[in-house]
Amino acid sequence: MKNRSNRLSVAAFVTSVLALTLAMTGVGDAARKAALNVVSKPKPNAVLRLDKKGKFPAKAIPTVARAKSADALSDDAAAALTASCAPTSVDLGTWCLMASPYPLTNDEIGKNGYAFATQKCVSLGGYLPTAAQLMGAAAQVKLNSTIDDSQLTASIDLDPTDGLKDRREMSSTLITTAAGSSAAGSEGVTDGSKGDPHQTEPDPTPFPANPMPGTLQYVTVYDNHDKGGFAGGAPVAQPEAFRCAFDKLAGAAQQENG
Repeated sequence: MKNRSNRLSVAAFVTSVLALTLAMTGVGDAARKAALNVVSKPKPNAVLRLDKKGKFPAKAIPTVARAKSADALSDDAAAALTASCAPTSVDLGTWCLMASPYPLTNDEIGKNGYAFATQKCVSLGGYLPTAAQLMGAAAQVKLNSTIDDSQLTASIDLDPTDGLKDRREMSSTLITTAAGSSAAGSEGVTDGSKGDPHQTEPDPTPFPANPMPGTLQYVTVYDNHDKGGFAGGAPVAQPEAFRCAFDKLAGAAQQENG
């Protein structure tokens, strides 16, 4: 009994000291005031009530500046920021391909060799696709093809008034038909070139450039009933139908022809 009385006396003493301390520091008044001011939205000198799951309510968490900007975006603004393809292109996931070959103007007919095609695609904001890209797109894009292919899934010649011919199209993939570095072209040696006198080099012998060698060829591709197929090589200077590929841009911002 004596030990129990001693413990009660100590507990009472500690409680008295704690109460005195809280009263002297003002904490007690603040706690009582806060207890009387329990709110569901943040307010100064108030206690925020937790939800049924013991968490802060979502509306109690302030929105940061960037999130406010995101919330303010309209559906139209969000669409403008979404990467997409132009209406004249086929969406192939991460890139786009012209739905039909580039339409040559009258003054461009016969000039559409490899250099023309690559430069035209770049001027439109894109690039000439590889043979692998064209082959991969065969099931989704109506590539040029043979006259016995389906006109529903391929681009074929249907006008017999000027003959009926199989069609193919250019890719950016290059091959050579001969060995040696000269098979890939040459800048030649320009007349007037001089050797380095410090190295006692003789003057090089001039010879003409060969920027578009017949031995350097581009690979052509055709639809081949949606399976894709190789249709042979053609010298880089030879005109051929082509279409351009594009990276996806925000909105339908691409303005390519075709």
